[in-house]
Amino acid sequence: MEFRKLFLHSSVLVLHFAFSSSRDTITINQTLHDGDFLISRENNFALGFFSPGSSSFRYLGIWYHKVREQTVVWVANRDDPIKGSSGVLSIDQYGNLVLHSYHKQKAPVWTTNVSVEVTDYCVAQLLDTGNLILVRDKSESTVWESFDHPTDTMMPGMKLGLNRRTGMNRFPICWRSADDPGTGNFSLRINPNGSPQVFIYWGIKYIWRGFPWPLKSYADILNVSFVNNQNETYSAHSVTDASVILRITLDHSGLLKKLIWHEKDGKWNEFWSAPKSPCDPYGHCGTYGICDPDYLSRRFECDCFPGYEPKSPRDWHILKDASGGCVRKRLESTSLCGHGEGFVKVANVKLPDTSAAVWVSMNMSPTDCEKNCRRNCSCSAYASIDIAGKETGCLTWYGKLMDTVNNREEGYDIYVRVDAVELAEIAQKWNGFLERKDMLAILVVSVVSAWFVIILFTYLWLKKKKERVRNKWNKRWLDTIGRTYYNETSVENQVEGSMSHPEIAFFNLSTILAATNSFSPANKLGQGGFGVVYKGKLSNGKEVAVKRLSKDSGQGIDEFKNEVLLIAKLQHQNLVKLIGCCIQGEEPLLVYEYMPNKSLDSFLFDMAFMERRENMGDS
Repeated sequence: MEFRKLFLHSSVLVLHFAFSSSRDTITINQTLHDGDFLISRENNFALGFFSPGSSSFRYLGIWYHKVREQTVVWVANRDDPIKGSSGVLSIDQYGNLVLHSYHKQKAPVWTTNVSVEVTDYCVAQLLDTGNLILVRDKSESTVWESFDHPTDTMMPGMKLGLNRRTGMNRFPICWRSADDPGTGNFSLRINPNGSPQVFIYWGIKYIWRGFPWPLKSYADILNVSFVNNQNETYSAHSVTDASVILRITLDHSGLLKKLIWHEKDGKWNEFWSAPKSPCDPYGHCGTYGICDPDYLSRRFECDCFPGYEPKSPRDWHILKDASGGCVRKRLESTSLCGHGEGFVKVANVKLPDTSAAVWVSMNMSPTDCEKNCRRNCSCSAYASIDIAGKETGCLTWYGKLMDTVNNREEGYDIYVRVDAVELAEIAQKWNGFLERKDMLAILVVSVVSAWFVIILFTYLWLKKKKERVRNKWNKRWLDTIGRTYYNETSVENQVEGSMSHPEIAFFNLSTILAATNSFSPANKLGQGGFGVVYKGKLSNGKEVAVKRLSKDSGQGIDEFKNEVLLIAKLQHQNLVKLIGCCIQGEEPLLVYEYMPNKSLDSFLFDMAFMERRENMGDS
């Protein structure tokens, strides 16, 4: 009996687990209560009821299923929360998803509210992209999707922008707070006017502006695409690495963030956010002003375009307030046109607000772009931009230039219209700069040349001095061991000369190197307190032992003299015979006869051991 109960209980659990884990759809005959979940096919996302933070209200939302920290990416009833666990999701008789609460018997809390012809087939499915879709026919054409109604998060594959055919504008709006997903004050939208741009709005006021289209592409984990045609204007992103969980969110403080989930740390890591730097707020330096994020060397981040000056010098220089912007240096020149004016290049900037800019052509050379702007006196600036697959485009500005920021990595070059006087002043400054640059170059070359000559002469003098010291040192060694004659040019074969002792030879260093194979480790016989001994073979076939005296051994002139003279004078059967020496270089070398029958100490040790053994035997 117990076994039967256990079996039935286990079967129910297995069936429940199989049903809940595989259920990613709701049909017209099904409901989803508080406590139930839809799980996408690959277990990437879950749909169900939740309470954010410390809130006691219940909301229907979608969150990451594989992420330990519950992270909600979409909320259905964000402005109409449910009290208690009375929420239920279903598909009504009109084929719409509806969310009801037992506390509200009449109107639904939330609905998809799609008005199309109803059919017998209707299903809602949670996809592995995090998109909840509603399908009303077996051809599986989607009539509604949560991606068209973002909350505060941009998901990979989600479109941000305008559908011109339907009038739908997709844009995320932040939560009111961390505990309240209701509609907040900040939104992220695309302004389709001019060259489309992404803005963060606070109500209807610009807070931050992204780069205008076209965007430069860089090797990154985030791949951003942009579409702008007569039907749609939108931006979308994808992740190049499918194993990475990435989201873009606009938080309740108006901060746009890009975050990656780190499973090891169990948290979201932020790798980009805006507005962040002093130059991020829209129009920080006013009209015709340029903001530089790397401004520390100038003490103020704002500057004016060429041909312009601060409108209020006091606010600009003393109060460090550039909101008033810049004006032309010569106000009378604003009406001048065709009187020698020209364009000055401002390199590597985030282009000014392009809402009032005009794309003249998507295929125009830089020269033709300049001519087009020059012909129109209202054209204040132009930019020639390389567009992938569309050659070079021409973008022109009319009126004020606003929200320009230096950007060396992603910036474009813009050419600003200035009058003839400004052109002459800039040319004069440039010529003066070139002259100073030439003078500086001459000065640098002169100083470098002088130092080179000094260093060269110093090197040659030190080298000559070192040779004199070495020659003097060598002579001292020769004099010490009694050498009476030394002539390096009279060397024959391997022996350079002979010393006063008739049986002592003086060898060339090259001869020693050849005999020992350049002091090869394979020829090493042993090592003592004053150096290393190597086996060698002279060109005449004679085997020798070469003692290489180390510079750090502590053996000086006296020790070397004593060793050479003492061994040269003494002759004994148990004393190794000194053949000669070499004093070229900084390491003196002694050349002995080679003893093939091991070393003397081994021989003496073996004899003493045998004698003790015999004595022990006698006793």
